[in-house]
Amino acid sequence: MIVIYHNPKCSKSRESLEILETQKANHEVIKYLDQPLESEKLGKIIKLLNISPIELIRKNETIWKDNFKGLEFTDKELIDVMAKYPQLIERPIIINGDKAVIGRPPKRILDII
Repeated sequence: MIVIYHNPKCSKSRESLEILETQKANHEVIKYLDQPLESEKLGKIIKLLNISPIELIRKNETIWKDNFKGLEFTDKELIDVMAKYPQLIERPIIINGDKAVIGRPPKRILDII
């Protein structure tokens, strides 16, 4: 089953969900702002995405600019920051088994379904 970590307020996330629905892909929607990810789960997702934690952070968010910009963090600390402030997580994240993508642009989903 495909899992989409979704933010309904985000146009790219909505477009990605629409692709899954159009493709009739069996999927589960997780609204990660309502159900924040624990650090351990977030670490596993980052490994599936094959990126570093800093690459998953939305650096233009006010929370990042006001509290974290310009500071040095370990990967674990960055993951903990995203777990505490899920609005910093780039979205949407789509996982299909051992494959994952960030749906930017949304058509990237087609690479893993």
